Amino acid sequence: MKALQITKYGEINDSLKFAEIDKPHISDSEILIEVKAAALNPIDYKIVQGHLKELLQLDLPVTIGYDVSGKVSEVGSKVKNFKVGDEVYARVPQEYMGTVAEFVTVDSSVVAHKPENVTFEKASSLPLTGLTAIQALEKVGLKKDDRILIHAGSGGVGSFAVQYAKAKGAIVYTTTSSTNLDWVKALGADRVIDYKNEDYKEVAQDLDIVFDTLGDDYTFEAFDIIKEGGSITTIVGPPDADSAKQMGIDNYQLPEKLSKLIKEKSANYKHTWMQPDAEQLNEIKEMVEDRKIRPSIDLVYSFDDAVKAFEYLATGRAQGKVIVSMA
Repeated sequence: MKALQITKYGEINDSLKFAEIDKPHISDSEILIEVKAAALNPIDYKIVQGHLKELLQLDLPVTIGYDVSGKVSEVGSKVKNFKVGDEVYARVPQEYMGTVAEFVTVDSSVVAHKPENVTFEKASSLPLTGLTAIQALEKVGLKKDDRILIHAGSGGVGSFAVQYAKAKGAIVYTTTSSTNLDWVKALGADRVIDYKNEDYKEVAQDLDIVFDTLGDDYTFEAFDIIKEGGSITTIVGPPDADSAKQMGIDNYQLPEKLSKLIKEKSANYKHTWMQPDAEQLNEIKEMVEDRKIRPSIDLVYSFDDAVKAFEYLATGRAQGKVIVSMA
């Protein structure tokens, strides 16, 4: 079968190559998915460029990609919840990485039936961003009437989080650039902040929650705008003790500056290292079918143009998700 593989770390055009490899075999608990679409995420091009090689020990060459939507081609003998022909979607675990290919194998426990009212391309855009947003917001107990700032509302995670938080009844502030204002407003945010012309710290204050999707100074600035006892949930800031353990970091301690800010504000600080979760994918499925969440797609590339898709994603200009379609 044909697959897009990382052959070395470096520039995308030099490091990603198509290869003919054996179609994977399945175990008793696995399913084989005929890939119809695979969504790309920033982690994918960062892996290619070598930014994560200390954290992820990969035996190159290796097929790239985590998000997938497709049809079940084979089922293991112990698989009860899927049958051949079922339309499914998933964010595959690290050990199954390789969705930018004609077929991918994955344990059935992390797979869900795809939303019936969207295409394979739109379904593939949902798993990683949706799971990340849900897990990050659940960690801080998002509830009705919470005042929350979600950074980067036009990004993959941000655009999902805005819709999810509104569906939960929260009062949502979000930041974006001038060019994306109307698009982000259409997602349902109560206040869209044009960060190029407004200081978000003056607009969004006394918040219950800040969802940090940007990191660096934004992580620390969040303490200035949450209320006493408020919460910061991050996917890019320093890990907390639980996520450090998930990431395999031993004897971890929070940075001194961060510990001081947490204490001063009596804040709840959580970091999310996203985990595949079929139950949450089923929740996303229901919300999409109820039209509470709509997938956000920028561009769809053919499989043959998958390298171009990676290059475009790496520019940082995508408005929504970038998809590789096998159609």
